[in-house]
Amino acid sequence: MPAFNQSRSRIIQIIFLAVFIIITAQLVHLQVFSSKYKMAAESNAIFRKVIYPDRGIIFDRKRKALLQNNITFDLVVTPSETKGTDTATLCNLLGIDTTEYRKRMKEIIFKNTAVRPSTFEALLSDEMYAKLNENMYKFPGFILNERKARTYPYNIGANILGYIGEVDTTFLRKHKDEGYEMNDYTGMSGLERTYEKVLMGERGVKRYIKDNKSRIQGSYENGMYDTSAVAGRNLYTSIDVDLQALGERLMKNKVGAIVAINPKTGGILCMISAPTYNPNYLTGSERRKHFAELLLDPRLPFNNRPLGNMYSPGSTFKTVSGIIGLTEGVIDEKTTITCPGYFTGCGNGKPKCLDKGTFNFTNAVAHSDNTYFSTVFKRLLEQPRYGGADSALTVFNTYASSFGLGSKLGVDLPSEKKGNLPTSAYYRKKNGGKFYACNLISNAIGQGEVQTTLIQLANVMTIIANKGWYYTPHVVDSIEGGDEYNMLKAYKIKHHTDNRIPDSVYTAVQDGMQAVVDYGTAAGRSKIAGIVMCGKTGTVENYDHGIKQQDHSFFGAFAPRDNPKIAIAVMCENAGQGAWFAAPIASLMVEKYLRDSITGPERNAQLIQLENTNLIPQRMRLEMAKRDSLKQIRESKKLQEKMNKENIDSIDEEEISPEIKNIPNKEKNNPTKDSSPKKKTNTIVAAFLNNEKKKKHYIA
Repeated sequence: MPAFNQSRSRIIQIIFLAVFIIITAQLVHLQVFSSKYKMAAESNAIFRKVIYPDRGIIFDRKRKALLQNNITFDLVVTPSETKGTDTATLCNLLGIDTTEYRKRMKEIIFKNTAVRPSTFEALLSDEMYAKLNENMYKFPGFILNERKARTYPYNIGANILGYIGEVDTTFLRKHKDEGYEMNDYTGMSGLERTYEKVLMGERGVKRYIKDNKSRIQGSYENGMYDTSAVAGRNLYTSIDVDLQALGERLMKNKVGAIVAINPKTGGILCMISAPTYNPNYLTGSERRKHFAELLLDPRLPFNNRPLGNMYSPGSTFKTVSGIIGLTEGVIDEKTTITCPGYFTGCGNGKPKCLDKGTFNFTNAVAHSDNTYFSTVFKRLLEQPRYGGADSALTVFNTYASSFGLGSKLGVDLPSEKKGNLPTSAYYRKKNGGKFYACNLISNAIGQGEVQTTLIQLANVMTIIANKGWYYTPHVVDSIEGGDEYNMLKAYKIKHHTDNRIPDSVYTAVQDGMQAVVDYGTAAGRSKIAGIVMCGKTGTVENYDHGIKQQDHSFFGAFAPRDNPKIAIAVMCENAGQGAWFAAPIASLMVEKYLRDSITGPERNAQLIQLENTNLIPQRMRLEMAKRDSLKQIRESKKLQEKMNKENIDSIDEEEISPEIKNIPNKEKNNPTKDSSPKKKTNTIVAAFLNNEKKKKHYIA
């Protein structure tokens, strides 16, 4: 053989040898050293089942469970393993069509890939679970996974407790280092959100061997690699379940809020946001349907009004103006000011006064005299020592901010707003460089640019009750097993108002607030026999798109005066003067808390009358009526489609709701004419009071 051919043969041999060595080395690496394919193989042969822990329980101040855990099931699917599934039977059981089935599968694969388990139908009803369980052999790739769901035995406190929901890809991106996986649930609002890492516990995992048809054969390695779920920790709150329930009763068919605080601890005793909803609506198999309904409700039940709405505080703010005026020395308790029916200090006759006369400080608070507190505010801003309204307003705001106004208090619930204390810079910009006391005189009576949340107003009542100090309002008092994450540390710090304010000033303000209830603007319907309550009414002008509406009703109070145990703020939208609704509601709440009951036939009759009064604004009623009419039309169309598809005789009469029956449908009488349903013209007539009835209603 020629040398050239021998050389070429050797090169080919070397190449083959090299390829053989590389392949052999790779095989050894893959089979001996690398775990990649071993893990992939095991993932095909091993089923990983997540064990969800019990979430922590939330208790009220008397250790009553405000919510509980209930066992439910999710229908979970691994899309890559669904070959051979009886899709028609599954869709029939779930009440969906094949289009919806395919849509869900596409979404699941897009979000979580085809090889990972995902929830196909969450929180099955007991009936649905039973139907699916006996047919699961028809649905390869699907399993029923146990989960703990919330139930709410008292049906109250939705805005406080919040709700839980399944995490999505957006949530996972934001919380990628917190151990969440697809199909996990997390707190979405309320205490469930704030204290999520305490309540959630730790997931457990069980591993099972699968055969080549994905059927579970038993535990993997006798459970050697299984981990146990660890239950979440319990929360102990300051909420009084009976007081919360009463507040929600009193605010039924009203728009507004109530906040009550224990002045000694800062613990929130109740927090009512109206309208509210039954927290059980957002758990169980009907969750999605209820969530959509609540989201579209024109009354905005998801809006936590005590924290998330800012209002002009009205005359309740006169307590703050009075404290600052007394401290700064522009008035004292004996200072008298005359009101001819309007404020004369700014030359425009505004603001008006409800009562004419000459008042000292106590009587000015008792009768809520606008002229008195407008004069106090004007004197404050025109003090020569501050050189003008600009610097004087800064001093005023320094006092006011020490009451927790103009900034978030730091309540342990999400969505808190900070309110507004307008600054000198704001007024300089608004008035072209310079401003004077008369440019902002309405702030004196809480009707200008000053805005507060109701939790801030309740906190002001706490400060006056304590004569100058408070703890940050909070719901949770303690956590089972200790405060590992220092979540409660901020609520143990005692805050003091501006140190220039002496106790004698608070005493003077308390004298005036006691007079409000004894013989002033809240006398009569707000007195509690045997209990000395200090309070302040507020009536706030209300406009909707420039059109004057019924005023908002405010009241702030605390009791008993000598040993305050409860501070409270109530706000009722479109309810008129503070004494008409907010004050008597607060009075009943105070009595309930201090005596654990409402005593006497007169007081109980007042409770029933307030509970049954509907103050939902006309604008909301119109929107609700429109929504209900559209809903009835949609239901009518669905029923008509069903009639067209099936024999009409096969439809049970009980399937047709009374509302749908009453919707005119020309097709029933004359199929040749337009069959589109029409609205009833009398849907909302009964929801309104005529002017004469309104007058009688408010006089009552």
